[in-house]
Amino acid sequence: MQLPKNKKIYFASDQHFGAPTPEMSFPREQHFVMWLDEVKVDAEAIFLLGDLFDFWFEYKTVVPKGFVRVLGKLAEIRDSGIPIYFFVGNHDLWMSDYFEKELNIPVYHDNKEFIFGNKTFLIGHGDGKGPGDKGYKRMKKVFTAPFSKWLYRWLHPDVGMKLAQYLSVKNKLISGDADVKFLGEENEWLVLYAKRKLETKHYNYFIFGHRHLPMKISVGENSEYVNLGDWIGYFTYGVFDGENFELKEYKN
Repeated sequence: MQLPKNKKIYFASDQHFGAPTPEMSFPREQHFVMWLDEVKVDAEAIFLLGDLFDFWFEYKTVVPKGFVRVLGKLAEIRDSGIPIYFFVGNHDLWMSDYFEKELNIPVYHDNKEFIFGNKTFLIGHGDGKGPGDKGYKRMKKVFTAPFSKWLYRWLHPDVGMKLAQYLSVKNKLISGDADVKFLGEENEWLVLYAKRKLETKHYNYFIFGHRHLPMKISVGENSEYVNLGDWIGYFTYGVFDGENFELKEYKN
């Protein structure tokens, strides 16, 4: 992707809309829609790196109730010709083809490489990467198995949604949420993951979410790990102008 003059690429992650309740989440949804309205003016592309919803499950004919303003704004932006890319997180890992069919937004279930100008990016949500967190990694394999999804669809949506929303908040093993305190570079799993990837291929930027902590850390020569933070406590996002990547806070 070549970036035209005065155009930018925007990144955001971990909005967790619907948590802890739809009513308490609603002001954050409005805030995020305002941000989308602002960035669409000069956006060449928008990347959403997972956990847009605190829970999402697609039955064959049913999707979760709510989030109309967010989904409508994404549809408007995409219909205007601006590409949007979505990476599933650990809270919306059961996303299927709804975004692709209804919004024309591609959905990725793992990391993906991109080249913007002369800069190389590795982009993803970040859950289950790096050393450690073996309990969650085992749980993720169970949850993403086709049989598990088939079995869950037999629950009535009213029951399935209520159960999953409860577990997404209460059970940290299932949700995969990490300790939001900074663990130090030597213990941050995604930092270690980035450094390991650099042993076989160079990337200018590793862009992830999941940790809920905005951070930008050098992991090698001309290579940085960036965590986008979240839209719960930080309201941070990333922006790339073709040469430099910045983390910013949306204060409007």
